Amino acid sequence: MFSPARTIALHSSPSPSPSSPTSPSISKSNTTTNFIPKPKSLLQNHPLYTPTNEKLSLQFKEKILSLELMDIDSGKALSQNPNLHTATLESIHSIITFLLSKGLIHQDLPRIFGMCPKILTSNIETDLNPVFDFLIQDLKVPDYKFRKVIKKCPRLLTSSVKDQLKPALFYLNRLGLRDLDALAYHDCVLLVSNVERTLIPKLRHLESMGFSKEEVRCMVVRCPALLTFSIENSFKPKFEYFSVEMKGKLEELKHFPQYFSFSLENRIKVRHMEIVQNGVNLPLSLMLISTDDEFRELIAKGNK
Repeated sequence: MFSPARTIALHSSPSPSPSSPTSPSISKSNTTTNFIPKPKSLLQNHPLYTPTNEKLSLQFKEKILSLELMDIDSGKALSQNPNLHTATLESIHSIITFLLSKGLIHQDLPRIFGMCPKILTSNIETDLNPVFDFLIQDLKVPDYKFRKVIKKCPRLLTSSVKDQLKPALFYLNRLGLRDLDALAYHDCVLLVSNVERTLIPKLRHLESMGFSKEEVRCMVVRCPALLTFSIENSFKPKFEYFSVEMKGKLEELKHFPQYFSFSLENRIKVRHMEIVQNGVNLPLSLMLISTDDEFRELIAKGNK
């Protein structure tokens, strides 16, 4: 297992004498971990250890090694979170220890820190504790399910409870999304979506298609994932194909908003063209939800 204590011990190990031309050797037994380092994570091969970076401090090198041993791309992490340059190993490992105490396991850390390296320099008291309090008090998530929620959406740990999570939850509740289990375990990405810049524009775009405010609200309650789709890459091209090529009616989308969750190129177009070629009529939901075998059976039955 990756042990903060082991790496802190590494951090506090004696520095080499000025005459020593190489970095201190690191015993494999002192860095035992479930995260197998990639070849690039070896100190002598790391891109930050080129001759132009010979003056990097030992502590900084150890910090890079610690990140790489956790299977985290240190270059990307340092680029996305400049505060890591000055963060101490002790502070980084305090974050790790805290998250492990909340039910996460070592194998979760590469993905979580890889997606959100900002977490590595968070303040436990002012940044992280409030998020877990929000999960307990507002979403009614028991502590033994923290891991499930955080794995689903690591960005929760970098979101302000006051400025982001609570306003988003309030807005989603007003829309009719009141199933706390669904919001916590399935649609938690909506909680880290900005209300004014992300959620409201998507609702307004759906209204611009011809739906009323109430119809859009009902569609979102039926399919919350609507609020995660891109206007430019999903809504616009799929609606154009639906209205122009399929000559569909709004009523169909009102009852089956999940249409927007399917791939336009690999699902919608392919199946629509096969239906047209066979002269078969199928409800929009059956056309898209059915498996490949079920779809072939429906086409066969329609040809009889």
